[in-house]
Amino acid sequence: MKPKIYLAGGFRGGWHKHVINQLSEFFTIYNPQQHNLESVEKYTAWDLYHLDKCDIVLGFMDEKNPSGYGLALEIGYSKAKNKLVILVDEKSQSDKVFSRYFAICHQSADVVCRSIDEAIGYLQSFG
Repeated sequence: MKPKIYLAGGFRGGWHKHVINQLSEFFTIYNPQQHNLESVEKYTAWDLYHLDKCDIVLGFMDEKNPSGYGLALEIGYSKAKNKLVILVDEKSQSDKVFSRYFAICHQSADVVCRSIDEAIGYLQSFG
């Protein structure tokens, strides 16, 4: 059985597709971008259910993500559930104020990467 990865982070920029193209041969991927749920109660329940089922959380804080609140919840929840959390943080590199507050997510992650391709390469080493 393939390990399961949950993709946590904003829905913009096409990063989900890039990750799926690179990793779907080796991992089962839970992509919340595809659930098409609009109700906050429904998509939060979907997210938490799939976070429970996954082995690894790949969190991506895109430099254009306006807040990161959902990602922070997903990282904290995953840490509490003893999931392996791999975080990509592009935003803190250019926004020092944001970096100060997002540091709690760095502390909750097992591995922090500077780019999505670095994280993909790291995950490919599991195969």
